Amino acid sequence: MTIRDAAETDLPAILDIVNDAILNTTAIWMVHTFDLENRRAWMHERVSAGYPVLVADLAGTVVGFSSFGDFRKGDGYHHTVEHSVYVHRHHHGKGVGKQLMPPLFDRARDLGKHVMIGGVEAGNTASMHFHKALGFVETGRLKEVGWKFDRWLDLALMQKTL
Repeated sequence: MTIRDAAETDLPAILDIVNDAILNTTAIWMVHTFDLENRRAWMHERVSAGYPVLVADLAGTVVGFSSFGDFRKGDGYHHTVEHSVYVHRHHHGKGVGKQLMPPLFDRARDLGKHVMIGGVEAGNTASMHFHKALGFVETGRLKEVGWKFDRWLDLALMQKTL
């Protein structure tokens, strides 16, 4: 598997992965899927800001992606970013996410970032374990701030000092 910067030609695969997460998981708290133009604008915004969009390429097939963006607006948050990492459902549990994250940490450090945040649905034990294994610690929990699939969701804030 190769971890590399995403290209425009990777957008359909990224779109497939993210839309599957929207429709079938609580990893993304949306109910409406994205279209290709939305993902193109998202990638352009990230890259224009100097932020990476990385893909996991397995023999020419994108099986996951990761990125980060500003955590919050305001000069005081300049050294903090929030990441996203998603893996194609047929490749869960195969170490794809664990390979996507170290290069993301490196890119954040190269940009002078100090902290990386992950917002994780607190009931997603696989994601909670994944983040803890990568050195993230839970620093807060917001109770019932999300709603999806006819239930309230808690948001765990995971933090890693880079």
